[in-house]
Amino acid sequence: MSAFHVTFEQGIALLVFDLPGEPVNKLGPAAVADFERLFFGQLAQDPLIQAVVLLSGKPDNFIAGADIDQFLLIADAEAGAAMSQAGQDLINRVEAYPKPVVAAIHGACLGAGLELALACSWRIATDHPKTQLGLPEVQIGILPGAGGCQRLPRTIGLRAALDIILAGKSERAQKAFRLGLVDELVHPAILKEAAIAAALRLASGETPQRAPKAGLGGMLLDRNPIGRRLVYRQARATVLKKTGGNYPAPLEAIEAVKAGLEHGMETGLRVEREGFGRLAVSDVARQLIGIFFATTALKKDDGVPPGTPAKKFRRLGVVGAGFMGAGIAGTAVTQAEVEVRLKDTDLARVAKGLGSAQKILDGRLKRKRVTRYQHERLSALLSGTEDWSGFGRTGLVIEAVFEDLGLKQEVMADLEAAVPADTIIATNTSTIPIAQIGARLRHPERFLGMHFFSPVDRMPLLEVIPGPVTAPTAIATAVQFGRKMGKTVIVVRDSPGFWVNRILLPYMAEAGRLIEEGVPIDVIDRVMTRYGFPVGPATLLDEVGLDVAAKAGAVMHTAFGDRLAPSDLIPKLLADGRMGRKNGRGLFRYQEGKKAGVDESVYAVLGITPRSEVDEVDVRDRLSCLMLNEAAMALAEGVVRSPRDGDIGAIFGIGFPPFRGGPLRAIDASGPAMLVQRLEALTLAHGDRFTPCAALADHARAGQPYYSR
Repeated sequence: MSAFHVTFEQGIALLVFDLPGEPVNKLGPAAVADFERLFFGQLAQDPLIQAVVLLSGKPDNFIAGADIDQFLLIADAEAGAAMSQAGQDLINRVEAYPKPVVAAIHGACLGAGLELALACSWRIATDHPKTQLGLPEVQIGILPGAGGCQRLPRTIGLRAALDIILAGKSERAQKAFRLGLVDELVHPAILKEAAIAAALRLASGETPQRAPKAGLGGMLLDRNPIGRRLVYRQARATVLKKTGGNYPAPLEAIEAVKAGLEHGMETGLRVEREGFGRLAVSDVARQLIGIFFATTALKKDDGVPPGTPAKKFRRLGVVGAGFMGAGIAGTAVTQAEVEVRLKDTDLARVAKGLGSAQKILDGRLKRKRVTRYQHERLSALLSGTEDWSGFGRTGLVIEAVFEDLGLKQEVMADLEAAVPADTIIATNTSTIPIAQIGARLRHPERFLGMHFFSPVDRMPLLEVIPGPVTAPTAIATAVQFGRKMGKTVIVVRDSPGFWVNRILLPYMAEAGRLIEEGVPIDVIDRVMTRYGFPVGPATLLDEVGLDVAAKAGAVMHTAFGDRLAPSDLIPKLLADGRMGRKNGRGLFRYQEGKKAGVDESVYAVLGITPRSEVDEVDVRDRLSCLMLNEAAMALAEGVVRSPRDGDIGAIFGIGFPPFRGGPLRAIDASGPAMLVQRLEALTLAHGDRFTPCAALADHARAGQPYYSR
């Protein structure tokens, strides 16, 4: 069955792309063969056809890009360059087509899809929110390899093109129109008609009038060699600052863009395909592509047997209007577009929580993610109460009160009595076992954990934690609703700390010990950001809150004994009134809410003198190896269902370096035996907490990786 079919109107061929059996259009080998047969054969040769309009038969999708499965078949850099050249040759032929070609874009137009559209004579896009155009290739460790590094700068200017290419970002249709990336913006209902009209104009010989794509800034920078050199230099510096040099794709993309603008299209295409070839077989690309496939698979995995129904509902209840509760409420309204009823013990707290939830909506309006009408409609879905009124119509209720077992059990008893018998009840907890929180419930089969991360509107992970008797329908409901809230969801076993905090807290405790030993706070953070974390452990302690870290550490110490004993750092800081960013006093100083450097008075509070000489390799290994060992142990205990879930949880939950693929892939990269050797050396130097776990030792002896090759 062909991926393309053709209809004709007014002498215009409407070439519709509708890939069989797939939810989105992808340019794989079979689809490309179908396209070439029709486009360069029948449509090019028929003298009655004046022009071609390229349309999609998919709802809300134009072309999602190339078929990424093909990248896994690339054996070496030469094969990668050959694949890129095949794409370039195809797009070059489209650009040289003897008849006008109009791209009629509705929905996602990404990667190779945008590279194809850039070669068309005219681009029309719908003004629908789901219409987005971009080149996301650097997000999987490669660069746009079918001419995107050449045509995008020539279409919208150097600076705007680098902004898209180097971040792998997508632009909504309105912004794309302002940039000159699309030539016309229309309502979805008239896309086909507008495209036919444009094709007829072009076929009649009318010269297309495009808006200028750059103002004075473009004249000064994009259009002269000195200005462009400044742009390249600034772009490179920005990339290195953001990536620490760990991601080569943006740097290769800069060189490909530069080669094309300074030495011509042919040279640019050569540099582009050579860069694509090198990147396609790099370790970073392999890891990032692995993450792509893992997250795609998770979108289809509810953690229950296939076919398990999920509850449909229109009203969410949230109990607790503090920072987490308000974040859950605001994100649920914004992303899932459900009614949210927010409850707390007094109206002043409710009002404050509603205000915080509203700020999430206001932020989306300010960033033009929603229209004024959408903002008003979504705002109307938020309401609050100090009693249980309105909870009789909830399908799911999430408790988000303070992290205290007794308080949570008390709230659960009142909550269960206030909601219908089929309402699913969830607790947002970071470390307390679900079975303990739900121990007094009459119907524990409808109860489970939903562990959101702070801040809820920005952190992408959700841990769903079933209790001992949680019904599969409740699990499926929580997972699917989490996805509606825009989260990547993993299902984890009920265990203290669950997955993310289980592997994070030993890392944080070790950072505390290093500070107590006199390792400067900024050195610890610098070592781990160089390792690839977005922030260091000291910064993270302040962000989480020292009081919250103390409670979580106590739970883990009780559960796992001295192996996970917290350092003495946090109690000393709390005794000095330091809670971190939340009260502006922690390991760092804060000015107007922004971090302003290490608070040097911390050292006096702790009674230590910072060391002038530090073995940074030892610091790195103590922190990273402890986390990897804990990940191997927790996986063996079944805390997560697979290495895939564990790695995605670590990447999206704590910012584990994506280019390393996650903690289990990182173990594979070094080899389990090498990690065991390093842990044994650390054990001799620093104590039994570094003892390699039995599961890791077994993998080392067997030479068994966590992932098959």
